[in-house]
Order: sequence, then structure tokens, then C-alpha cells
Amino acid sequence: MATAYWDRDKDGAASATVATSFWKAGHAPTLIAAFLYFDLAFMVWVLLGPLAPAISKTLALTPAEKGLMVATPTLAGALLRVVNGLLVDRIGPKKSGAISQIIVIAGLLSAYLLGVNSFGGTLALGVILGFAGASFAIALPLASRWYPPEHQGKAMGLAGMGNSGTVLASLFAPMLAKLFGWNAVLGLACIPLTLVFLAYMIMAKDAPNAPPAKRLVDYFEPLKTADAWWLMAFYAVTFGGFVGLAASLPIYFTDQFGLSPIIAGYCTAGCVFAGSLVRPMGGALADRIGGIRTLMIVYIVAAIALAGVSQATTLAGALGLFILAMLALGTGNGSVFQLVPQRFQAEIGVMTGLVGMAGGIGGFYLASSLGIARQWTGSFAPGFLIFAGLAGLALLGVVLVKAKWRANWTSGARI
Repeated sequence: MATAYWDRDKDGAASATVATSFWKAGHAPTLIAAFLYFDLAFMVWVLLGPLAPAISKTLALTPAEKGLMVATPTLAGALLRVVNGLLVDRIGPKKSGAISQIIVIAGLLSAYLLGVNSFGGTLALGVILGFAGASFAIALPLASRWYPPEHQGKAMGLAGMGNSGTVLASLFAPMLAKLFGWNAVLGLACIPLTLVFLAYMIMAKDAPNAPPAKRLVDYFEPLKTADAWWLMAFYAVTFGGFVGLAASLPIYFTDQFGLSPIIAGYCTAGCVFAGSLVRPMGGALADRIGGIRTLMIVYIVAAIALAGVSQATTLAGALGLFILAMLALGTGNGSVFQLVPQRFQAEIGVMTGLVGMAGGIGGFYLASSLGIARQWTGSFAPGFLIFAGLAGLALLGVVLVKAKWRANWTSGARI
């Protein structure tokens, strides 16, 4: 996704230039459209999480079924990111984003009109919502291709802040479900999605410097290197932990402490907001002290916090530890993507899709494993302890590769 910035001279001809100001570079309407699309897409991606207490009561779901229900959009989104990457290469990000938004709106509207009356129906809806989660592979290239290298970090950071949309779902979905019923929330979600779709179609514009489409085999070329697998594994823990908790915390707070869905949503929103807020700060911290050092701190803090959650007996204690874990995981998300271009600058678009897919798979594992742990043992604790152990293994992985990466990567940035 590395690009040059294109401007128009007095005769209307396209010419490559270097902008001195971020807001004068690129195409601000496209950047705003990408953020709005990403924000609302992430809102509906995790929508089943805040609605899970009400849905599970209506459909009499088991703990394992609840976990799989909220995890399915995460897995579908992970796999569909690769599909969206292929579409972006071939028809451009604007058309790809329009298709994805239409699928999500049509799916939610159909679910509202026809009703979701079975566990299988929730899984089918989860697959449709996966298209919203896959917006990552569209919104970021849509925005970043307009900006020169010195401004792409800012452009990707602003567009990527759309993951804060998860907060909106936690805040408003339980409240609307109480007022109108959880099925009505599916229809109500179509209103802001449609408004954003219209704004997107008016404001978004493909950059004139799109790279040539890659062959399918090119997407798997980085997988021949161990470094790609390490980066995917690191992101599976950081982003996987973030999105897995975002989807699962409403269930945890209602089941563990008997909170109402609305109060559980508020608690979840606080945790998710913390993780969303620090993502760009994680990248900045990695620039200052190095991505490897930052990740080591991240995994230590996350492992301690998640292990602590498994033993928490009070709401205040659990909430404080979840916020600490989300702060660490959000910082880790930014740190991993500080490292990716240092090793894979030429394959940044492909690696963004692969690393993002790994993050979604990690989120699917965490959300589903918490439900299974609850059903098999009567407690969420084993699920949290296992994921804390995965953070510990990720820390060990960073220790194993740090000397080699620092010796061999010559990008000039701190590693």
C-alpha cells in the first residue's frame, strides 16, 4: 500500500508531488469516508456480543453456543479479509467497499424482516457480519493510497481509528434491545449504515496510482518466510485478544456478576475504548523505543492481567484488570504494524491482509474458548489462563527472534 501522492497541475495533468502538510496532501473526503465506513463496519462486526445475553435467553443457547455465536463474525471477517484484498487489487477499493456495505445492510435487513429463530440462524448472520469485519482490507488502502510515504502512517492511523466503532455497539445495542427488542436492533443498525454508505459513495474516490493486480500466488509468497509467521502469531495474540474480549465481555459481565445487559455494555465499552485509544500510541511508542521492546512489555502486562482476571472475585477488580489488558493489547496492535513494514515494505499490502487474518483467527479462538470453558468447567477462568499462556509464548517468541531481526532488518527504524 505504499504510494506516491498525486496532484493536478494547472493543465489538469496528474503529477507526483511531495506535500508539506498532511491536510493538504491526499484526498481528505476519501479519508473521512474510509474512517466512517470502517467505524460503522466495526460497530456491526461485534454487534452479536452486546446482544448475546438477550439472544441467548430467547433461543436458550448453551455457554458454548453463545461463545461460538459471538466468535463466528470474527472468524468470517478474518478469512474474508483475504477475499477483500483480492477485490481491492482487481476492481479498486471504492467498488469493493460498496459491495461489502451492500451485503452487510442486506443481511441485517433480511435478518430483521425474517427473524433469527435458531442457533444456526445466528451463525449465518455472523458470517454476513464478517464482511463488516473484513472492511480493514478495504478502508486502509482506500485512504492510504492517496498519501505520500511520509503521511501514510497518519492516514492509516486515522482510518484505522474506526475500530472505535466497537464502543458504539457496546453502548447502544443493549439499550435499544431493551426498548425495542434485540431483533429490532438489527433493523435499526441499517439506518446509520445506509447513511454512511451514501456519504461513502459521494465522498470516496480511488487514487489514480493504483498498483497492478497481483497474481493469486503472490499473496502467499511471504508465507515462505518465518518472519511472516512470527508477525502473524504476534498479532493473533494482540488483536485476537482485543477483538475476542470485545465480543465476549458482555457475556462475561452478565454471567459472572449478574449485571444487566445495559450495564454490561457500559463496562465493555470502557474496556474497548481503552484498547482502541492506545493503538496509535502503540505505534508511536514502538517508533521511540522499538517494536520488539514494546511487544515484550505488552505481552508481560497482558499475561499478568488476564491471569489476574481468572482469579478476580469482584466487578471492580475484574474491570480494572480488563482495562489494563486492553491497554496492553491495543498498544501491541500498533506495535506489530510498526514492525511489519520494516521487514515487508515491498509486500505491505499482502502482509496487512495476512497479519489481519491471523488477528481475526486469534479473536475467534478466544471468544469460542471462553464459551467452551464456561460450559465444560462452569468457569471462564481456564479460557483466560490459556490465553495468558499464549501471551507468555508470544513473549518467548519475541525473545527468540529479536537478535536476528535487529541484526538483519535495515530499514533505519527502531526494531
